[in-house]
Amino acid sequence: MQQANDFHEESLALKALINAVDEAAFESVTQFKSWTINDVLRHLHFWNKAVMVATEGEEAFGAFFEGVGVHMTKGGSLPEYEHQYLQGLSGHALREAWSALVDETADAYRALDPSVRVPWAGPSMSARSAISARQMETWAHGQEVFDILGVAREERDRIRNIVVLGINTYGWTFKVRGETPPGPMPLVELTSPSGALWTYGEPQDGSVIRGEAVEFAQVVTQTRNIADTHLTVVGECASRWMQNAQCFAGGANPPPPQGSRFKTE
Repeated sequence: MQQANDFHEESLALKALINAVDEAAFESVTQFKSWTINDVLRHLHFWNKAVMVATEGEEAFGAFFEGVGVHMTKGGSLPEYEHQYLQGLSGHALREAWSALVDETADAYRALDPSVRVPWAGPSMSARSAISARQMETWAHGQEVFDILGVAREERDRIRNIVVLGINTYGWTFKVRGETPPGPMPLVELTSPSGALWTYGEPQDGSVIRGEAVEFAQVVTQTRNIADTHLTVVGECASRWMQNAQCFAGGANPPPPQGSRFKTE
């Protein structure tokens, strides 16, 4: 499954970034909800574990996920639960545990039929969608690590999986806010990292989004505010979508304020 290879490559790019940092750097506070790099890696590691357990079926996943639900209903935070579950694993030891599980997860999903259903916190997903979501999370949360370490990520066309998630969640962005889309999805024309043109949707009376695929992915994953990109956004549907775009599950989440997420110098 190509998406499993893409998840693996995305994870290796993040690993290469943090391979040389010292132990203290893992406590660096990022621009995402004041999470540290340790918090980011614990989050990625925990949910990679979850997607592995999902391959074992509904019962195994239900047992795994039960603790999360209980913790959250008691008012606890997700980083708290992940810290507790991983027994405070941090720094280089956390990096190595996360890296080993990345390899295991990629191998497991390469061997699956892409269309087979796996359980998740919400509705079940195809294996292809499940591992694409892991790539998306790795890329999106990896962004705050690249940003705080002041490194520009070298992007690849595997980002297309994240773009497709963004396209497929046009309706979700409105639904999760209790709204009705103002019309059909606008035409989306994006330039890939390699220079290829990716086009989605049909012309809708001039409603269109054009620009770099990387910036579109940043907006739908909420790692950048639309105002901090160079995307061209024309029409009501396009504007309202990009103001609140959300390609991930959970409740309605506001995008970061303008100017709050950027690569440090």
